[in-house]
Amino acid sequence: MRSGRKIFKHCQAFTESMVGKWNMGADEMSECVQDFYQHLSEHLEVNCSSDHAQDVMDDVEKYVMTRLYRYVFCPETTDDEKKDLAIQKRIKDLHWVTTEMLCSPLDEEIPEVSDYVSKAIIDLSEMELKQVPKDKLRCRTSCSKHVFNAIKAKTNKTVSADDFLPTLIYIVLKTNPPRLMSSIQYIIRFGNSRKLMSGEDDYYFTTLCCVVAFIEKLDAQSLNLSSEQFELYMSGQAPPPHWPKTNGASSSSSSSGSAALSQVHTRLVQLKELKERQGCVTENAGQLKSDLIDWTDELEMQNLSSATAIGSAAQSAIDSDIIENELLPPPLQP
Repeated sequence: MRSGRKIFKHCQAFTESMVGKWNMGADEMSECVQDFYQHLSEHLEVNCSSDHAQDVMDDVEKYVMTRLYRYVFCPETTDDEKKDLAIQKRIKDLHWVTTEMLCSPLDEEIPEVSDYVSKAIIDLSEMELKQVPKDKLRCRTSCSKHVFNAIKAKTNKTVSADDFLPTLIYIVLKTNPPRLMSSIQYIIRFGNSRKLMSGEDDYYFTTLCCVVAFIEKLDAQSLNLSSEQFELYMSGQAPPPHWPKTNGASSSSSSSGSAALSQVHTRLVQLKELKERQGCVTENAGQLKSDLIDWTDELEMQNLSSATAIGSAAQSAIDSDIIENELLPPPLQP
């Protein structure tokens, strides 16, 4: 307990000092946080087991970054917001890309596959809402696992990187997650580097970075298209081959309309789930605030009661002395 209290005070002092440096450059802020992680981790490894040290460091990261989030996520001293808007526009312009063009085995006509795709989209969208780097990584890892399950539901075989990577690219294009570049930079700058460079989180995060780099440089050759076709699709001057023709049969138009309505319904369900989760987070935050206020009031009442009790005891002792003094005979006169 004493050691835990010492670590807590150390974290509290560090966050308070960092808040005073909010206008510092992002790289300098990152260096300060990483140095803090490293020194504390080295201290813990000397005094406790590696598993316990990792658990403590996870709690430390959560405490520190929750309090610094508003100062260090997408700071004004960087071009993170500009990169967010650029990748968001790029993904929007590539909305016509299909799984066939990416050579992904995904088939969303299969209900089980479609369900996993929806879950992957939700996880990727929620990454922006998380304030702790580790929680952002968890969203990314959960998304990847749903992608694996979606591919398995279609192929019924072990998923290879040749299947996983193009499918993940498709999921990112379909999701167009908000502030994607800011989240990536936030994890790199302020996540525990030891955690980031090991395990499945490292693999999935590295894969996401590769996907973003691929999308930024995606061209006609990447999709087995001619340069003319690619430019026409990107500019919107011509519909991609999988889009319905205006002079097509009514059955084809009806089928495409049903698919569009189904996609709209899926997005509405996803938005509803996100709204419900956000409501739960807000409710829990309000309850936590209420509990903290009640706890503070209780402490104040306890302190007041103790002070009152001490004051009453002191007053009783004084009154007792007065009574005893009244019973004494008057002093002798010379």
